[in-house]
Amino acid sequence: MEFTRTLGRSGIQVSALGFGCWAVGGEWQDRAGQPLGWGKVDDEESVRAVRRALDLGVTFFDTADVYGTGHSERVLGRALGSRRDDVVVATKWGNLFDPDTRTLTGTDDSPEHLRRALTASLRRLGTDHVDLYQLHLADADPDRAARLRDACEELVAEGLIRAYAWSTDDPARAAVFAEGPHCAAVQHALNVLDDAPELLSLCEKNDLASVNRSPLAMGLLTGKHRGGRSLEAGDIRNRPPAWLRGFGDGGGADPEWLARVDALRDILTSGGRTLAQGALAWLWARSPRTVPIPGFRSVAQAEENAGALAKGPLTERQMTEVERVLRREAAGAA
Repeated sequence: MEFTRTLGRSGIQVSALGFGCWAVGGEWQDRAGQPLGWGKVDDEESVRAVRRALDLGVTFFDTADVYGTGHSERVLGRALGSRRDDVVVATKWGNLFDPDTRTLTGTDDSPEHLRRALTASLRRLGTDHVDLYQLHLADADPDRAARLRDACEELVAEGLIRAYAWSTDDPARAAVFAEGPHCAAVQHALNVLDDAPELLSLCEKNDLASVNRSPLAMGLLTGKHRGGRSLEAGDIRNRPPAWLRGFGDGGGADPEWLARVDALRDILTSGGRTLAQGALAWLWARSPRTVPIPGFRSVAQAEENAGALAKGPLTERQMTEVERVLRREAAGAA
């Protein structure tokens, strides 16, 4: 049975699992040299992984113009090729960057930049429209964001985008975009270690989809970061910014977070699931509006993530057990 979800009030149908294309953008940085990518990447493998995901029923791909300073969009566009109309493409705008040096250079929350950025994204993606266009400035001024929401409505009327969203973890900001008729979603952080009840409530109230970034807690819920595994220099998790939780500067994964993962392992790996598949299953059971978008860099990762679709959500009983374990872990850490 096909496992699908709807992007809120837009009526746009997507696979219940999306694929996040941050990592396939390769290495990039801010002006201080802070890595903002996930390390080196093999473009041919990325293309194979996207096409494998398509074959396995994934129809939703999320990227951003700034990922790899344009590289992620180009790779995704190439991988989709003639199958573009079979999928729903989401991208984001708001950041300024220099593709020659692969450097983030600033931000621009003006309506004029919105249109320029969309034109450039359409060219890199090789398409004439974006299905879900998302503001990528999590802390943008709400009044200025209201102007961007209205500008997005104009782009919908012109047929350049089908719907729009704000990528933010602030419910009050998300509510500003939710007032627009063609707002379809909020993209926000959500995983079994880091719940977001206020944002899920807002999505329910306003008939929006909850597009979940960090569904695998930046890799902690894959089980591959045990024993202080070191990370390559170009990986953002090696020198994590303040918003990136669960990793220490240069020291790999946070032991407390790893302990919580270990405590949940038996529940999440039930029913023949891998740990990552169990983490995705928790998200689907958490709300009928969730669409997790785990990252990937290889065919193997694409196959593992897509394999979660066949296993579906956790049961109500398993969800209750997860809550019991997390309460126990929190009490133990206090």
